[in-house]
Amino acid sequence: QVQLVESGGGLVQAGGSLGLSCAASGRTFSSYFMGWFRQAPGKERESVAHISRGGSSTSYADSVKGRFTISRDNTRNTVYLQMNSLEPEDTAVYYCAAGSGRQRIGQTTDEYNYWGQGTQVTVSS
Repeated sequence: QVQLVESGGGLVQAGGSLGLSCAASGRTFSSYFMGWFRQAPGKERESVAHISRGGSSTSYADSVKGRFTISRDNTRNTVYLQMNSLEPEDTAVYYCAAGSGRQRIGQTTDEYNYWGQGTQVTVSS
C-alpha cells in the first residue's frame, strides 16, 4: 500500500498560480502511476492530469491543458501539479491518487487504488 498526503492548496486570484504536492509513503513509489483529480461541490470527481511511473508520459484534461503541469520526483516520493492561469472554474478539492494496474498511465477514478485526503483550491474572480 501507499499513503498519500496532498499539500499546497489555498486561495489564489484568477490568473495566478499555485503548486500542489502529494507526498507518498513507502519505498515503492515508482511502481505506481499517479494522477490528480478534482471535485467541486455538487459535481462528480473529474480527471485533471496523469503521469506514468517513470514520468515519461503525461495526460491532461482538455480544461487544463496548457495551464497545468504534472510532474513527479521518484527520489522524493512526490508528485506535483503546477497550476498556472487559474480560473474560478478550477475551484475544487484536489486529490492525488496512485494506481498499480497494468496500464502505463491512468485516466479514470476506477483505475486508481489509493487516494489522498484532498486539498482545497479556491480561485477568486
